[in-house]
Amino acid sequence: MQHKYTDEQREFITMNYIGKGNAELTEMFNTKFDLELKTSQIKAYKNRYNLNSGLDGRFKPGAVPANKGKKGIRIKGTEKTWFKKGSKPPNWVPIGSERISKDGYIQIKIQEGQFQNNWRGKHILIWEDHNGPLPKSHAIIFGDGDKRNFSLDNLVLVSRAQLVKLNQYGLIQKDADLTRTALIIVDLKSKISEKNKEMKN
Repeated sequence: MQHKYTDEQREFITMNYIGKGNAELTEMFNTKFDLELKTSQIKAYKNRYNLNSGLDGRFKPGAVPANKGKKGIRIKGTEKTWFKKGSKPPNWVPIGSERISKDGYIQIKIQEGQFQNNWRGKHILIWEDHNGPLPKSHAIIFGDGDKRNFSLDNLVLVSRAQLVKLNQYGLIQKDADLTRTALIIVDLKSKISEKNKEMKN
């Protein structure tokens, strides 16, 4: 049976999913709301609203790999295929290069090294160039839904909580001004919900 999430529960997931695995987030959620949801239910909710934790299985700075201190096995006669110090892998591209993410966003390479944040969304970089750093727990969306329209007027700043509601109610329009109006509707719905809670208490 599908769980019916309250506004408070939706907000909790929105504020805590980044950097958390599905199992960890499910445990936090169940502890917070005294429930027994399965990991698959939280995973399905995240997939439904395109909530990406940012985890990709790579080692993070400070993590110790299982093979630390162990030298790789090199077979004599294969020396030509070994990477030499300072050499670049075949898929290397220079800083400033563009690629398309699995979600269809154009990303730009901003630095070298083995980091998760070597690439950033082109739309985010354009917005930040005019407005400064992206605020924490916020995102930039395309007002008309077109991921190739990088006009500054089409790049809309939203909180993660607002983004969940926009997706939930299907309010992202094909016109940036209408999407901004939808943001007002989302905020009004949230205010009404808060007032109703206060009245019940």
